[in-house]
Amino acid sequence: MINALQVYKNYTFAKKTDMITKIIHEEKIQKVQRYIDKGNSFVIVSHVSPDGDSLGSSLGLYHFLVALGNNVSVIVPNDFPTFYKWMPGAKEIIIYEKYPEFTAKLIREADVVFCLDFNEPKRVGDMEQALLAAEGRKVMIDHHLNPADFCRVVISYPEMSSTSEMIFRLICRMGLFDMIDKETAECIYTGMMTDTGAFTYNSSSPEVYVIVSELIKKGIDKDDIYRKINHVYTESRLRLMGYVLCEKMKIYPEYSSALITLTKSELERFNYEVGDTEGFVNLPLQIDDVSFVVFLREDEDYVKVSLRSVGDFPSNQFAAENYNGGGHKNASGGEFYGSMEDAIRIFEEGLTSFNPNKWK
Repeated sequence: MINALQVYKNYTFAKKTDMITKIIHEEKIQKVQRYIDKGNSFVIVSHVSPDGDSLGSSLGLYHFLVALGNNVSVIVPNDFPTFYKWMPGAKEIIIYEKYPEFTAKLIREADVVFCLDFNEPKRVGDMEQALLAAEGRKVMIDHHLNPADFCRVVISYPEMSSTSEMIFRLICRMGLFDMIDKETAECIYTGMMTDTGAFTYNSSSPEVYVIVSELIKKGIDKDDIYRKINHVYTESRLRLMGYVLCEKMKIYPEYSSALITLTKSELERFNYEVGDTEGFVNLPLQIDDVSFVVFLREDEDYVKVSLRSVGDFPSNQFAAENYNGGGHKNASGGEFYGSMEDAIRIFEEGLTSFNPNKWK
């Protein structure tokens, strides 16, 4: 196995990294390097309902660790949208709910468990107990507020655009930029792009575009990646989108806000598949003077809540106070255990106290 402490110490990318702030503390870099050097088996886990950043960061780290000669498994709690399954390495991802005993064994026996894009163990759903019981060294790499204390190393920087950006920074800080090949770069870029709404929020730092530039130099086709994720739909998804825009979008002009709701029966009517509603929450933001959107989607035993905002309005505070959620200022989420009617009522009551117009 290649020793990360000995390889590429004189790597010329050091001059370029002067353009990128050394956000991650050196002590944490050194610990992760030691874990990689001493470990033989690695597991990468991510959160329930994997999105572009959780998959991009996980697969980006996967390709990097494999290139170092390691035995690596990527495990997610449940299935993910088909428009992410083109990603290099996606076929190697193991879904916990399909193979719970096998995946629990992998987690239990791993030397190192990387916890990516989540900040508390409950975010991995049914995998939580297996994760907490794992005796291997745990490393959290995340960009959400208030990380829980369940990992030996916590690399948490909410100011970062995405967990995928942090994977890029980690690799570079270890002096191993040359180990980022095209496939790794495609995964990292996908995570950065999707978690910023194609660089429309959480992406004002110039350093984000320095990183994007370096990823492009690795040979990625950023336009093709965007097309695969945003412009390749099933017929049922397109019809569902039309139904949402025509029948299920309500505007609250006095609050510069919008609400989208979808029940289980409506989803079934349009042959819903995992990922079919991804991005719907952003649609009303195209309307002039709409600065805050909430999307309520009925699931098996709860209502999934997605929130987006523009400008200074803190969607994460709205999520925390009303839907037991959180996230970033302009992109957040939550869960509501109750009826759709009550979830709508809470949204409307919340508007009167928060009123996005106050933040303009």
